[in-house]
Amino acid sequence: MRRIASCFILMFGLLATPPALATLRPNAKAPDFTTQAALAGKPFQFSLAKALKKGPVVLYFFPKAFTKGCTLESNQFAEATDEFGKYGATVVGMSADNIATLTKFSTTECRSKFAVAMASPAMIKAYDAVMPIVGLSNRTSYVIAPNGTIAYAYSSMDYRDHVKNTLDAVKAWKAAKR
Repeated sequence: MRRIASCFILMFGLLATPPALATLRPNAKAPDFTTQAALAGKPFQFSLAKALKKGPVVLYFFPKAFTKGCTLESNQFAEATDEFGKYGATVVGMSADNIATLTKFSTTECRSKFAVAMASPAMIKAYDAVMPIVGLSNRTSYVIAPNGTIAYAYSSMDYRDHVKNTLDAVKAWKAAKR
């Protein structure tokens, strides 16, 4: 019964919430963080600063693991992970879900291709990914350059363009660095 109520609240919030606009603009400094994450069913500590040493980071916030839109978006990111890797980019999904849920989600829906990490309310607020439902993020994607600045930001509750837009942004960033 509690799960049904949670799903109803989530769906009502998604339908009642207009698309948000990310306010972290290109060239703004991305807030640094370290948090619990999971990749291929294995929990670990994720550090944005460490990930940026390897190249750009695609940081995408999603409301709730195992919901339809979030599952489909994660499947799309999983399918595109190798393509992101060709440009040196690391993909990380961010959600307010607990680590046990994200550990399972990392294998089933992320197909063990990329990490998903816990986003605290403070992190969600710092990245301006707040949905008007307490404790959940909206659907906002960022490309963060290795120098820690925002290279691209996109916010829409419709999951369908997040992968295409962030991949295009990573390609453009890489082309500008040549």
